Amino acid sequence: MKDISIVIAGEAGQGVQTVEEILVGILKKSGYHICATKEYESRVRGGSNSTQIRISDHQVAAFVDHIDLLIPFNAEAFNHCVHRLSANTIIIIDPANKIENMDVNGSQVIEVKMQELAKEMGNAIYVNTIIVGIVTGLFLADKEVASNLLQTKFNKKGEEIVKQNIDAFESGFSLGEEITRSGKFKQVLVPDKNVKTDILINGAQAVGLGAIAGGCNFISAYPMSPSTGVLQFLAANSNDFEIVIDQAEDEIAALNKTVAAWYAGARALASTSGGGFALMTEALSLAGMMESPAVLHIAQRPGPATGLPTRTAQEDLNLVLYAGHGEFQRIIFAPGTIEEAFYLTQRAFNIADQYQVPVFILTDQDFVDRYNNIPELNITDIKIEKHHVKTEDDYQRYKFTDNGLSPRGIPGYGKGLVRADSDEHDEQGHITEDMDYIRPEMVKKRFYKRLELIEKIAELPTWYGPENPKLAIICWGSTLPAIKESVEINDRNDVAIVHFHQIYPLPADIKKFIEKKNPKKMILVEANASGQFANLLKIHADISIPNESLHLRFSGKPFSVEEITEIIEKEAE
Repeated sequence: MKDISIVIAGEAGQGVQTVEEILVGILKKSGYHICATKEYESRVRGGSNSTQIRISDHQVAAFVDHIDLLIPFNAEAFNHCVHRLSANTIIIIDPANKIENMDVNGSQVIEVKMQELAKEMGNAIYVNTIIVGIVTGLFLADKEVASNLLQTKFNKKGEEIVKQNIDAFESGFSLGEEITRSGKFKQVLVPDKNVKTDILINGAQAVGLGAIAGGCNFISAYPMSPSTGVLQFLAANSNDFEIVIDQAEDEIAALNKTVAAWYAGARALASTSGGGFALMTEALSLAGMMESPAVLHIAQRPGPATGLPTRTAQEDLNLVLYAGHGEFQRIIFAPGTIEEAFYLTQRAFNIADQYQVPVFILTDQDFVDRYNNIPELNITDIKIEKHHVKTEDDYQRYKFTDNGLSPRGIPGYGKGLVRADSDEHDEQGHITEDMDYIRPEMVKKRFYKRLELIEKIAELPTWYGPENPKLAIICWGSTLPAIKESVEINDRNDVAIVHFHQIYPLPADIKKFIEKKNPKKMILVEANASGQFANLLKIHADISIPNESLHLRFSGKPFSVEEITEIIEKEAE
């Protein structure tokens, strides 16, 4: 596999993300596989932000440490990335940003007077468009594609702005093309025409599309990094799909409104991050007592408290698993790929509706902000499954049944009165303090009988690789792409990957499933300090991973492909 890692770095407010947004579109439409990841500080101006755009001849979806091409907007940006440079790195830098006696670790430095050229174009802000042009020129990409994207991007600002941006792009393209033609940059990738029809999408958009495919028609959320992308995506598409958008006054209100919307017959989503979900837990218990469906998207970030609000982590598994006072069931999904995010979110709405429990989609900053291209999603077999009933005069919302599922009615749909409250209740929904029969039976139906039902539909993890492997790597959620790529590029046919996309409940036969594959050694990779999923496996499946076999990351950075390779080489000796 051949790939080139491009890093563009600068301060917040300098347009790093704008460059990424335009470049990934141009390069994908020119036939290159794309993976774009970003790191940014929790500030509006200043600091050090960067975006990595990987361009490859194969599909890629993971962060890498190495940098093949670095374009720093200033000296601070260079210093931020210097530890990742090597003799294989090319640095394109404006002379005005160079540091005296700059240690480039053997990298090739190419000076381009971008700021001066931008001023000649009429405004220093055109540096960003010039950089887009330079990178596009380096890859001899399609200029017409770029021109169309720039017109779309700046069309609302008027013809003059569009023309100046295209002129700036053309100037940058000529510079990049000249660098490649001179041999200073070797373009080793061959475009693939099939990539042009792929979808370029990030994790937040995949969750949003899955919600739409699941029939979501209401979302309530209070903006909170890194979950806000889901709210933004659904808001941008709300008119086309008739979705009610509620930017709630706080997270407590957001989940209360979500539960109320399901009560009224909507298919509702709440989206937040760990700190926001901490405020939602009372409403989660309300959903448990009401036996209400709910779908919640939690985009994790490092805590406690505000923590690192723009970085990544897998630290909220315990919070989601045990949140809420009292005992009631829930289902937790953790997608590892864009495709899984779409299909699992879609499925979450049907499962929540059928089993009348909260269903979680657990992602993180690395996942929701990461762009990559995928083939067209298969929606042939997708169905919106609704399980509410038309009520009769004698309707009992909390009727005792053999399987523990009571018929869920909707106010106004039928003749019956649909009662719901936060107190313990009888079959009709009336408050009760009957501790001899009603209370124990209601607990059984909410807790034990629900667990019996949802365990039956629990999905086994995906097993990648051989049976009887020398090493099996257990992972969940967003760590999958880096692990999968490391195994593939190093041709490790003695290593298997066990990826859990369903975290809870675990299938009853999960231990037998893994034992049958007969791995000689198992390790676990996750992004928290205590091995939360390792603990869950021990408690709920009697699968023990020794402490020395836990590879935990809690810095706020994602695992890179190179780091996973080092882990595999060490553990598979």
